[in-house]
Formats: sequence, C-alpha cells, structure tokens
Amino acid sequence: MDIAIVSAHELTPDTPAIARELARGHRVTVYTRSKAKGTSVEHVPAGPDMELSESDLLPYISDFSAGLRRRWAKNRPDIIHAHSWTSGLAAIAGSEGLGVPVTQTFHAHDTETPAPVRRLECAIGRRARAVIATCADEESELIRMGVPRRNISVVPHGVDIERFRRQGPAFPRGERPRLLHVGHIGAASAVDALLTVPEAELVIAGGDDLSIERLRVRAKDRGVADRVELLGMVPHTAMPKLMRSADLVLTLPPAVPTGTAALEAMACGIPVIASAAGAHLDSVVDGVTGFLIRPDRPAELSVRIRQLLGDPTLRTAIGYAAADRARSRYSVERISMELLRVYEKTCA
Repeated sequence: MDIAIVSAHELTPDTPAIARELARGHRVTVYTRSKAKGTSVEHVPAGPDMELSESDLLPYISDFSAGLRRRWAKNRPDIIHAHSWTSGLAAIAGSEGLGVPVTQTFHAHDTETPAPVRRLECAIGRRARAVIATCADEESELIRMGVPRRNISVVPHGVDIERFRRQGPAFPRGERPRLLHVGHIGAASAVDALLTVPEAELVIAGGDDLSIERLRVRAKDRGVADRVELLGMVPHTAMPKLMRSADLVLTLPPAVPTGTAALEAMACGIPVIASAAGAHLDSVVDGVTGFLIRPDRPAELSVRIRQLLGDPTLRTAIGYAAADRARSRYSVERISMELLRVYEKTCA
C-alpha cells in the first residue's frame, strides 16, 4: 500500500515513529511544510519558512495543496491520512479527481474551537472517507458534529517505547522530590499545590515568554519561587531524560486531545497525575497507572502528590503498571497496526 501522510503543521511526536513502523511493509511518505527530517519525509514549501499557527497557515493552504497535487499526479497514493484541519483542506483539494480516499485526524478538535474553524471541520469530517478519533471523548464530539458513526474509528496516539522506557539516562537533580509538569497550560495549579508540599521542587517544561513570566510571578506571589524551575521549550529528544529525572509527572490542561505527555511518562515508568479530561480518560487508569483529578483543583492535586511521595511502594507499583499499559496498549507498533486496519477498510 502507498500511504500519504499529510501534516501541513508541525508533526505530532509519534508521527515519525508510526511512519517508520508502517514503512516496514508499505511505502510511506510524510508530506509537510515543516523542516522535519527523515527518509520518508518530503518537504512541500508553502508560505514563509517559519512555524505558523493553523490560523496563520490558512492563506498558504492553496500553495500547499498545489504542491501535493503535483506530486500525487506523478505518484498517486492508495490512501491519504491528513493530520489537522488545515491538512485536511489541503489533502482534499490536492487529491481532487484522483479518486484517492482521504482519512482525517483533527488532533486539536474540541468544543472551544472557533466557529469558522468548526464549520470547516464539520465539512472535512463529512467529506473524508474515514475520520480517526484519538479518544472516546472526541468520538462523541464528532458524532455531535454530524460525522456518521460508521465512518469514525478510535485510534489513540502512540508512544515510542524504545525512546520512552524505564531504563535509560536521566538529567541530574538535587535531593528534593521532583515534580515535573509538562506544558504550561494547567501548570498554575501545580504552582499553587506546591504550597502544601514544602519538601518538593517543581520543574515546568514548555511555554512561551509570556506564559513563563506569568508562572514566575505566580510562584513569587505564592512564596515558592525558590522551588520552581521554568525550563521553557524543551526539545522532544530531551524529554525521556527529563521525565526519568522526576518522581511524578503532572499534566493538567483542561482540554486533552492527545494526552501524549501522560503516555510518554507512563512509558518511562513515572506515575502520572493527569486532568480528568479527553484522552486522559482513556489512557490513565485512575489509581492503577496514575491518578485523574479535575482541572484547576490544586487542593485535590496536593493530596495526590503527598500520597504518592509519601508511599514509595505505591509509587513503584503505579510506575510498573503505567509502563506495562503504555507498552501493551500504546506502542507505535500496535497503533500502526490499528491505523493500517482503518486504511485497508477505507480502501476496500
């Protein structure tokens, strides 16, 4: 099978690994305007040579789709898998008249999507031959959008278990118990929870200059600035070492379309405390592979932190269970097989 993966925006963390896995038995090409590297990646220029948000990318989608059309006219794929709504627009336009089925994954779709984008997503969802939801929560939302249930398949994000694993190097750390919050969204709750966990330090990975400054001010106002380290953007290649340096990984955004951070921490055998939303509801088994808490509940969060830091046996047991679940359910090998079944069904 000749598989075309379209990602006009930045590639999701698991895309290169899944492409490599699919390429073991099929021809796979990842079409992107980003500067991602790899043997199966083909750069399609469109717009300025810089990372753009999806809304800023919209004026250049016609250029991107034209580039796809030229390539597919010479080498027609058997199936197209578009990642994000901008990629869906480009894939549908680029494949016009070729008779190639398009499958669609939205990734960042949620109920707070702006109305114009939501209308485009509805149109793309109805036009695509198959729509791949990343969790049960998204499947329900797609049905409310009007996407036929029979066209929806649930295939979660995967995790590269060769890179994210229990054994491996870790970044150096001090004597304090280390909490790691991945991403700046939801990190304010972690800063507030630190008030009642006086022995711990908090490391926050992610965020732009503005969000980092807000968290810095919040930590100072709460009197915990000396125990909060703000790293800003961390290369994805460094995340396994960073996660293995932590006692607990926190990921607390109110909307969770992918849940990648939780999966990666689980694969590293680090207990996770995650917001009870979106993909986390599928991946984190509450009390077994981590804990789920309501977003913006620092008191509830501090209770779980103290429980895990105070019980090394529980922490170890949850870490092993988390790693086992990540390997057995979310490995890129398994996710690739599930995607391949969707592709085959769509092409039939």
